[in-house]
Amino acid sequence: MGFCSSRSARIWDDIELSSSPTTTSIGATKQKYNSSGILSQVSSPTMKPRSSLASKVNSTVFSEDYDRRKRKILDPRGKVIRQWNSIFLVACIVSLFVDPLFFYLQLVWEDQCINIGIPLEVTLTIVRSITDIFYMIQIFIKFRTAYVAPSSRVFGRGELVIGSSKITARYLRTGFFIDLIAALPLPQLLIWIIIPNLKGSSITNTKNVLRFIIIFQYLPRLFLIYPLSSQIIKAHGVVTETAWAGAAYNLTLYMLASHVLGACWYLLSIERQEACWRSVCDHYKPTCEYSFFDCQSLDNPRRAAWLQLSNVSSLCSPTNKYYQFGIYGDALNQDVTSSSFFHKYFYCLWWGLKNLSSLGQSLYTSTFVGEISFAIIIAILGLVLFALLIGNMQRYLQSTTLRLEEWRIKRNDIEQWMHHRQLPLELREAVRRYDQYKWVATRGVDEESLLRGLPMELRRDVKRHLCFDLVRRVPLFEQMDERMLDAICERLKPALCTERTILVREGDPVNEMLFIIRGHLDSYTTNGGRTGFFNSSRIGPGEFCGEELLTWALEGPHPSVIFPSSTRTVKAITEVEAFALKADDLKFVAAQFRKLHSKKIRYKLRFYSHQWRTWAACFIQVAWRRHKHRQAIAELKEKESSGFNHEAQHSIGSSASIKRVYGHSGVN
Repeated sequence: MGFCSSRSARIWDDIELSSSPTTTSIGATKQKYNSSGILSQVSSPTMKPRSSLASKVNSTVFSEDYDRRKRKILDPRGKVIRQWNSIFLVACIVSLFVDPLFFYLQLVWEDQCINIGIPLEVTLTIVRSITDIFYMIQIFIKFRTAYVAPSSRVFGRGELVIGSSKITARYLRTGFFIDLIAALPLPQLLIWIIIPNLKGSSITNTKNVLRFIIIFQYLPRLFLIYPLSSQIIKAHGVVTETAWAGAAYNLTLYMLASHVLGACWYLLSIERQEACWRSVCDHYKPTCEYSFFDCQSLDNPRRAAWLQLSNVSSLCSPTNKYYQFGIYGDALNQDVTSSSFFHKYFYCLWWGLKNLSSLGQSLYTSTFVGEISFAIIIAILGLVLFALLIGNMQRYLQSTTLRLEEWRIKRNDIEQWMHHRQLPLELREAVRRYDQYKWVATRGVDEESLLRGLPMELRRDVKRHLCFDLVRRVPLFEQMDERMLDAICERLKPALCTERTILVREGDPVNEMLFIIRGHLDSYTTNGGRTGFFNSSRIGPGEFCGEELLTWALEGPHPSVIFPSSTRTVKAITEVEAFALKADDLKFVAAQFRKLHSKKIRYKLRFYSHQWRTWAACFIQVAWRRHKHRQAIAELKEKESSGFNHEAQHSIGSSASIKRVYGHSGVN
């Protein structure tokens, strides 16, 4: 049906329809999709819109202006948007990993000061700028992407609103500002332009402002993951197409949380260490200033004098009880704050993963409220994320063996049923063998139910792909055209038989034809149980059985309701895979395609039919026996005839000799 695959577009929503005046001179707008799902607007040149409506309806353009403006609207359900959403999802996850790395910019030197790592700063700026480009592209794409009118979602996929002004207005009302905040290069501006020009302690400004900006921009970027995943699910049905990819996706999100916690722990460790320095500095005022903790003041002689006087390095050691470091003591004991980037990053990542998985049970906090709050957040976040991870991982991993588990449960039910019904061992073994073979052949997939859920055209194409070449191998179908073969393929159903299975017995009604794909069968007959008669033949791949049904279907337009009786017993001698053609389906094909009634097809059927071969062999044998019998009778008659002639000649010769004897006697 044509309307199932057609695409429609909506120019006005319900508000515009209710407010716009009725007129007949408005130019009609046509929508055209290309293969990539891009929707283009083309105005009909037959009508010109009124000037009063030209300013209101900006989704229509004149045909002569279209080539100049090159206006294109993207279909939200098209291929371009689907591919872009997948790419943008990866870019979002990468950006979520990049942003916390700015917390590692600060580095503690042995001179009791904090400095900025310039190489890391340059690298993060480049990577962050690349990810920002994806967010800017996302904003541009959303301005050019149509949306589904809410009032058209009653049936089907809904109609698209393609007016640029309506798309822009809707996007500005909904998610534009969140996307804009997420796309702004705020960390780059802060660390390269704003903070270096601030007065006072630049390290303190960097630590406080950068932490606020990263968190302020991290939340919108984290929020964008959810609607983006929802869009991918609506378009594809799932975020990931395989179970292992889904498990890896959830594990990546869990590692992302560990990554963020580790970066926050590192920054808070430096803050706690600086707080200890400030506590010592407060005891030595006014000789001490907070600017001493910036490595830019290393050349200040007042700073060197204060360091010798205060002994701050020993007082702010984790082993000293002067200051409580709490959960940040490990960072100082392991010299994490003064290590290279890779060493401190992996240690902080391990710290976050360990405490997130253990729900923060190994954390020993001090009495600082902020530290306790951070530990509470770790415990709650670990509880929620760990439960989600285990649940999602279990669901994804179980989906890989779901059918196997279902088959095991079904097999257990079969075993209990056979035990309850007290089936003999031979029947139990046959049932087990068939169930095992069916699982190996299909892996638990019900092909018929799967194909029934597909549209007719797609189902026909799938059936053609599966069966066409196999049906072509059957010599009976070599002379048939593709239309007839398509009709046969569409109605073929898979059939499986285990070894020693009797498919049909001699004299039983035949209700299907079997076309053998793999395996071998034994076909034999006793000609109705006649004493001393037995005929056997082998059926292999490319051959068929149940040809009595085809003869029955070709009887006429209305064949008998009674199925024909089988003239042979067919038994599987190996495991057999075949396609079955039911009686009703065969009758339908025979009625629709009259070519099956041709003499050529009938001769072909008789040539490859084991039944006709048996009859032909029997007729040849009978004819040969009759010939031999007639030949024997003819020879016997010939012998009898030759014997009679010999006796007649002998009797004539005897009478002549007697006459000669009697003649001589009379003369004398």
